[in-house]
Amino acid sequence: MGIQNTVIGRLRVVGWFEGASYLLLLFVAMPLKYLAGHPEMVEVVGMAHGLLFMTFCGLAIHAAVDQQWPITRLLGAFIASVLPFGPFVFDARFLREADA
Repeated sequence: MGIQNTVIGRLRVVGWFEGASYLLLLFVAMPLKYLAGHPEMVEVVGMAHGLLFMTFCGLAIHAAVDQQWPITRLLGAFIASVLPFGPFVFDARFLREADA
């Protein structure tokens, strides 16, 4: 059974992409916009990150209902989604063992 065949597995995969897109936005696209005058990178990466962010939040709600998470874990997922490296920490602390 592959990682993407469970709600937790899908949340983990989307979390990896969401976290990576956020880091790309913060540390590549934004400096290119403000230091090099190339705003087009923010438009592309920002759109991708926004879609991944909404998908992550939706999957977190789905996982919370499916796995009967306490509200604090769901809030932790939401907080992790807005912090740099947050989705990776959330994955390591909560999702990796749940998907095993």
